[in-house]
Amino acid sequence: MTGKVAKRRADLKQRLIEAAEAQIVRGGMASVKARDLATAAGCSLGAIYNVVDDLQDLILEVNGRTFLKLGQKVEDSVAETDASPRGRLILMSNAYLDFAAENANLWRALFDVRMPADGPVPDWYLSALGKLFANIRAPLGDLFPEMDDQPLELMTRAMFSSVHGIVLLGLENRISGVPQDNIRQMIAQVLSRIGPEEKI
Repeated sequence: MTGKVAKRRADLKQRLIEAAEAQIVRGGMASVKARDLATAAGCSLGAIYNVVDDLQDLILEVNGRTFLKLGQKVEDSVAETDASPRGRLILMSNAYLDFAAENANLWRALFDVRMPADGPVPDWYLSALGKLFANIRAPLGDLFPEMDDQPLELMTRAMFSSVHGIVLLGLENRISGVPQDNIRQMIAQVLSRIGPEEKI
């Protein structure tokens, strides 16, 4: 493949990713349609499949971008604070809630996408997710300095799952959730009890 052809393909892929992202923002993951993508990207329908295997690949690309934006928002929420580890966890969880509320369709697509069953998840996707988890792991490491890497990693994922569940149930107004106005309070109540008691 010549340099010019490779550049054209890369440019087309970028336009398709941006078009897919715009479709998800407007109508959720189910709204991503090949014909609409081709129109938005200025290419033929068949050209899409010269740069990606299927539409799920494009959604994964969008999700990778979303994970990076989410991770940056979470990281920024504690960039200039001297809060305790619990306080940092609460600040990051509130940033997660804000991102989910402000980017509902992109956020839902992160968890609704079908992951490949016959092969590994792309490294760049795992890297984006890993950066998000690293933000959570840091204050947990401060709270539990004696904990080895493997249980700390498990706790990080458990913490993420707990906050995600509270946010999901609250934002979707599930019967087992809490009103949106109380989501922050519920998060604070749960996270303020994490780790050993602080000395007064």
